[in-house]
Amino acid sequence: MACFVLVHGGGHGGWCWEPVAKRLRAQGHTVHAPTLIGLAERATELHPGIDLEAHVAEVAALMESLAPTKVILVGHSYGGMVITGAADRAPGRVAWLAHLDAPVPQDGEALIDISPGLVVLAEDVVEVDGVPLGLWPDERALAIYGLSGAEAERALERLTPHPWACFLQKLRLADPVRLTSIPRAMLNCAGTLMRRPDEFCARSLVGDVVETVDAPHDIMLTHPDLVADFLGRLAGD
Repeated sequence: MACFVLVHGGGHGGWCWEPVAKRLRAQGHTVHAPTLIGLAERATELHPGIDLEAHVAEVAALMESLAPTKVILVGHSYGGMVITGAADRAPGRVAWLAHLDAPVPQDGEALIDISPGLVVLAEDVVEVDGVPLGLWPDERALAIYGLSGAEAERALERLTPHPWACFLQKLRLADPVRLTSIPRAMLNCAGTLMRRPDEFCARSLVGDVVETVDAPHDIMLTHPDLVADFLGRLAGD
């Protein structure tokens, strides 16, 4: 059985993995779905120092605490930035890197470089207690996530704005070449690929396992069976 570390995307928290985690645990796997500092139930810990580096450090530390177990490290959306940085910090702890409708960053890139649509959301950034916050939980965010009806109502109760510095800070990798030795899996949503610039879209189509499905961006909430099946198959490889 495998050990999974599931990293959420912008504005979310570990809560968004509950449907998938339940299914993976039923398969006999161990699952960790941390909430990154400053988000969801950890919004009370918000402070000006929260950025991409802070989130990378948290996930790298979690993996180190699980040693000697190797993990299947999964990132959704912004989580793709975090897992890439964390895997660079602790490559010996990662059995698979799985990008769930998530960007594949290179050294020196920020999320806003890879996902130019964030520039539009920059108009709504508001500073709260010295922290610029964006990606506010509203109808526009729900449209990005592809949520509606009861799913949207449940999500709105738990979504929080995201420290904007996380999207602006450039990822720094110590050894990009070593990172490429880790097996990589891609589960892409077709709509997301259509909106990405060609260069960044092409990166999502290269990996040891690559699948593209017709599903909303928040696929872990709308299609948990599909996601759990995809991840469960990685555990068997």
